Amino acid sequence: MALYVQKFGGTSVGTPERIKKVAERVGRFRKEGHDVVVVVSAMSGETNRLIDLAKQIHEEPSPREMDMLVSTGEQVTIALLAMALEQQGVPATSYTGAQVGIVTDQAHTKARIKEIDTESIREDLNEGRVVVVAGFQGVDEDGNITTLGRGGSDTTGVALAASLKADECQIYTDVDGVYTADPRICSKAKRLESITVEEMLELASMGSKVLQIRAVEFAGKYKVPLRVLSSFEENEGPGTLIIADDEETPSMEEPLISGIAHHTNEAKLTVLGAPDIPGVAAKILGPIGDNNIEVDMIVQNVSPDGKSTDFSFTVARGDYKKAQEILEEVVKEMGSGKVIGDTAIAKVSLVGVGMRSHAGVASLMFKTLAENSINIRMVSTSEIKISVVLDEKFTELAVRSLHTAFGLDKQD
Repeated sequence: MALYVQKFGGTSVGTPERIKKVAERVGRFRKEGHDVVVVVSAMSGETNRLIDLAKQIHEEPSPREMDMLVSTGEQVTIALLAMALEQQGVPATSYTGAQVGIVTDQAHTKARIKEIDTESIREDLNEGRVVVVAGFQGVDEDGNITTLGRGGSDTTGVALAASLKADECQIYTDVDGVYTADPRICSKAKRLESITVEEMLELASMGSKVLQIRAVEFAGKYKVPLRVLSSFEENEGPGTLIIADDEETPSMEEPLISGIAHHTNEAKLTVLGAPDIPGVAAKILGPIGDNNIEVDMIVQNVSPDGKSTDFSFTVARGDYKKAQEILEEVVKEMGSGKVIGDTAIAKVSLVGVGMRSHAGVASLMFKTLAENSINIRMVSTSEIKISVVLDEKFTELAVRSLHTAFGLDKQD
């Protein structure tokens, strides 16, 4: 018999009826003799409702109080699911992140897990109980409730699986696996049987919303077998298995591109006419990092006179206003430069380990976008990824045209 950690997202537990369906699914595993730990998100829409309530009270509430508020969404779900399990004759116990001993750092709304005390979980499992844990949250060393950022329930699930040395971590969501592109905008997208941790990390970081990037990082670091499954299909199928990068697969070099990700929650900031001297990048990005704002793509251009430079970078759209204010202060201190920005941009990325052994990926990508009159505004590359920033209005056209150009439309 195996130990499974199963995570169910907000849509999977969005109504009492769906919670009962989850209980039935979990109950089947338990009755087969498996040990099960379940991690759940807040019911669909609940976190947004709580955030809206906060905004009605205070335009910029403190991060500590926001964590205190939004963490209650998962507390509702764990209690309801434990009730549903017991209604079916399956003993269950629910725990908040703090109760189960998920200790994090002190970065409210973006906390990272430091350690997990699994003693109480193991005791319940030994007694034949299903353990239901609130995802997305923990507690810092001072006892303050913290949250892991949107999508943090995935991270909770994988971290628990790593701590418990589970046989598999199963992420149940509203799709039946990882696709070559978002099937909502690309009707010819196909489900992948498997994908490497490295590829999944790139897809997650580039905008794929199936898994949170930190969850994939945990899976890769601790060799946790990770599977994405649908919670809405009676016959859930095999889903997509996220495999370790060092595991050999017969199709490691095929296809050339494994998937296409897109991200519309992007904003671009540019400092025009910054002095072209050593250390200017640090002066610009240092204060941005000090304010816990993550920077993605970076481009620096030298002006013809060689005395000034244009420095551009992208941030999450939610950080745009704060980053812009910081840059205005930086420009004042430097005594030169001008800050401009754009929030109507998107990022489209090609991901695939096959890039390592094939040339011409970038040229085909650029040619395809040019043929569709799509202008490229920024470019970033790695060994297995090429990303471009373009006008947001061209996102869907770019994804579909690239999906066709790289042969991902073909049926197996």
